[in-house]
Amino acid sequence: RVHFIPTLKDGVFVTLCAPLVIKLEEDEVQYLIDFVKKGQKSARELTRARILLLANKNKKNTEIVEILNVSRNTVGRIKKRYLDEGLQSALEDKTRTGQPIKYTEKHTAEIIAQACTKPPDGRKKWTLVLLTEELKMREGFETINKESIRLILKKAKLNLG
Repeated sequence: RVHFIPTLKDGVFVTLCAPLVIKLEEDEVQYLIDFVKKGQKSARELTRARILLLANKNKKNTEIVEILNVSRNTVGRIKKRYLDEGLQSALEDKTRTGQPIKYTEKHTAEIIAQACTKPPDGRKKWTLVLLTEELKMREGFETINKESIRLILKKAKLNLG
């Protein structure tokens, strides 16, 4: 929650952002202290916890920047996220956008099942090229490529050789 304060400067009203004040509850402070002591989280999550602990001790953003060697934007963003969304949201990484999953668990199961069947006549084993050709004839696999199949089989720890 950013508060804008109209201020008279050189005879003109300007709007300044009030600093974001963090006041943690006692249980939140204890949670963050334990969170940092255990050290079993990512470096980014630990830094976010330290930002909130320092902000709770009325440290200025510039002091937090110096102590933790982070940017002013990071400090402001974490404080704002805490005020707007709560403690857990301030600590956790935001979900990042990325390429959507193209093949579902059902597709994966079908690929693995096919790889475990008897290979075509005249072949001793399945190859990625053979699997790709076989699967492309099925609905939902028209655009599959051998690299996608390789990655799915690798994730399933299935070796064709």
